[in-house]
Amino acid sequence: MRKRMIDEMRETMRGLHDAGAIDKQTLRDFEAQALPPPSYTADTIRNLRERLHVSQGVFAAYLNASVSTVQKWENGEKKPSGAALRLLSVIDRKGLEVLA
Repeated sequence: MRKRMIDEMRETMRGLHDAGAIDKQTLRDFEAQALPPPSYTADTIRNLRERLHVSQGVFAAYLNASVSTVQKWENGEKKPSGAALRLLSVIDRKGLEVLA
């Protein structure tokens, strides 16, 4: 039910954009809010960092997190949330270059 409602809201927002009632930024903001937050396990975080060929320290610096936090994510002791989760999603899709 929830997915259907979100899909219908997306279609409505795209229609409003096509009609010129909302701008591209508003549509993008809506899309970002409507997307469910991605889920990252310890393995997916480690694999992402290794795929990018960076150390835990470099990865932490890009995420504005401590090395200890990245280590805990990769060991499964903690899970990323909030802004860190969104940054991981962006990095996963577009690479570290978007944050440089």
